[in-house]
Amino acid sequence: MAEGDDLPRDAKIVKSLLKSMGVEDYEPHVLHQFLELWYRYVVDVLTDAQVYSEHAGKAAIDCDDVKLAIQSKVNFSFSQPPPREVLLELARSRNKIPLPRSITGPASIPLPPEQDTLISPNYQLAIPRRQSAQAAEETEEDDEAVDPAPSQEQKTDAPQQTPQRVSFPLVKRTK
Repeated sequence: MAEGDDLPRDAKIVKSLLKSMGVEDYEPHVLHQFLELWYRYVVDVLTDAQVYSEHAGKAAIDCDDVKLAIQSKVNFSFSQPPPREVLLELARSRNKIPLPRSITGPASIPLPPEQDTLISPNYQLAIPRRQSAQAAEETEEDDEAVDPAPSQEQKTDAPQQTPQRVSFPLVKRTK
């Protein structure tokens, strides 16, 4: 009895497809993987064909439903690259923009601008501004003598505190 006689019909078809493509040496589980892929694809296509048939109000799936299901599967599974002309025009428009100038010395490696590097500071600290001694005394006095209905003029005289942003570069430590 030959080796392939005990294989199911679908496995024999996969084996003959592999042989026709010049694949002679493969592991046995490759047949099972191709069969699983094949069955999953057929079930997906037939499920889509059934949905199309029901949408059209048909009692059974016909050839047109299967063709439409295969066509939609191919359209959504495989995409074509854009035409060469589109790619060339995109390359021309992108290449019109010059590269950023590099910071170079006479005999050094060209580096990109600091804002384009990964070693530039990526954080900011908010440090509140200190009040002057006179302003601090005024606020203490205001706290002691609280006016139940302060006027608008008094509110606008108080200095507004805006945080000051400071950044520090990272420093490498040598061990």
